[in-house]
Amino acid sequence: MGIYLVSVGAGDWFGGADDGDGGGHGAVAAALDAELRRRGLAPYTSVPEQRGLVRGSGQSFEEKLVPPMDGFGELCREHLSERESGLLLTWSVLVPLSLDEEIQLPVENAYADETTVAGAPQVLALAERMAAAIRLPVDVIPEACDNLDLTMWFLEGAAEKAVTTRPGPWAEDLDAAFYVALYLRAAQHSLRRGCPMTYC
Repeated sequence: MGIYLVSVGAGDWFGGADDGDGGGHGAVAAALDAELRRRGLAPYTSVPEQRGLVRGSGQSFEEKLVPPMDGFGELCREHLSERESGLLLTWSVLVPLSLDEEIQLPVENAYADETTVAGAPQVLALAERMAAAIRLPVDVIPEACDNLDLTMWFLEGAAEKAVTTRPGPWAEDLDAAFYVALYLRAAQHSLRRGCPMTYC
């Protein structure tokens, strides 16, 4: 099966308890809104409905975390502070809100006893720094990630072909480059569509 990073529509976000495969995030949504109100911030209610899959439309997001993450972790430690690495590596839900720090919610998810919520603007800034550091050719990697487009680009040979015309530090570890691209595109998608992102 594996782990996927996916966009979440309003129906699932405001739905019932998460069944472990993305079938509802109502408890997270309610806990997040309560915490936002406690901090004097507006609740996050403007979640768009999930659109039907239209490949290349950029209306939904689904990518599979296939490559090993060891190289990406080393890359984070090389280019980011410990706190910044923690932000990029440990969130379980990404929302299109500017958050000064991650929000820990006492809500269990498929992979942890607590849910860590991060702000897409902060994650995007870190991913952009990483992309610049390895000279990731962002103009040639897929922008629409509707149906494993990015995963397949890296796994089925397109990335290796791009190395010949776009050499650079990114080519030294394509697995690490995949995760830089993944978090970059995920944060961009969250902000563009105004939707949450999560793992399932």
